Amino acid sequence: MRQITFTVPCYNSEDYMERCIDTLLTAEEQAEIIIVDDGSTDRTGEIADNYARNYPEIVKVIHQENGGHGAGVNAGLAQASGKYFKVVDSDDWLDQDELKKLLSKLQEWEKKGVTVDLIICNYLYDHFYENKCKRMSYKNVMREGRVCGWDDIRHFRASQYLVMHSLFYRTEILRESGVKLPKHTFYVDNIFANQPLPYVKTLCYLNLDLYHYFLGREDQSVNEKVLMKRIDQQIRVTKLVSVCTDLEKLRKRNPRLANYLTRNISIMMSISSIHLLLIGTPEAWKKREMLWNYVKNHDRRLYTILKRRTVSGFTYLPGRAGAALTLAGYRAARKLYQFN
Repeated sequence: MRQITFTVPCYNSEDYMERCIDTLLTAEEQAEIIIVDDGSTDRTGEIADNYARNYPEIVKVIHQENGGHGAGVNAGLAQASGKYFKVVDSDDWLDQDELKKLLSKLQEWEKKGVTVDLIICNYLYDHFYENKCKRMSYKNVMREGRVCGWDDIRHFRASQYLVMHSLFYRTEILRESGVKLPKHTFYVDNIFANQPLPYVKTLCYLNLDLYHYFLGREDQSVNEKVLMKRIDQQIRVTKLVSVCTDLEKLRKRNPRLANYLTRNISIMMSISSIHLLLIGTPEAWKKREMLWNYVKNHDRRLYTILKRRTVSGFTYLPGRAGAALTLAGYRAARKLYQFN
């Protein structure tokens, strides 16, 4: 069995996909690389097929009709044979030296018979064109290199949460969770990073600066203007994440994980609410109210917690004065954390 399956969803990625795939190839035959050509209209499919011809033991290509990022992840997971599963977006890349260290650890665990459901590594916000990087680590949350459970997790800081870029799930955990991402929808990485977590029993943090998350393209989904245009998709994913886990049952057996998932829903509610305020139309204000009512109707306790005990409550302050206060706080946080 290969140690890792790397899935690279690609749509019109000819300008940057080679940078991504070349870093993955350094894993050699310890990994398989599944390139998903998601209905591209440029040379993406041709480039992918060239990799498959040159590295037939490592690279597999899937050509499919356009279904969006989620469809690419679904296709890769369906054919994955590696012990661990990792999504690498086609405009991102991995640090080659850090990847070697990860593979060495996986080999060590295999010899000792150690199984870990979720591996967590650092990632970097890479403002490539500005030659700036911001490192996101978890040293304050988990002890380095220790296989542990959720009860061993410490508090996350305001800027910290588990994202697709930092996660290596054991492939069978993903399949057990039944996670399947919706088609033609952006921001589905939030579902991938949350829905499988209740199935994870063991996890380990490795202090490796592994994943470079590229920032800088004007058409990027996290770009503020783009996110505002796609706000309905952000709302849809926020709703899906808010109901993908029975938080009441989870609180009884794993309160620390339930608290983390609640916090993450709070972050997503904040993002949706803030960008609806940035749009500022009467329709957008109505959508913000409808989103909060959706959560209230599905889980009244969650609604109360979000409204009264988490940061998202500050994004649902009443009136124009409340909206102005919310947006002022958002601008300050964006400048500090450089998240888009």
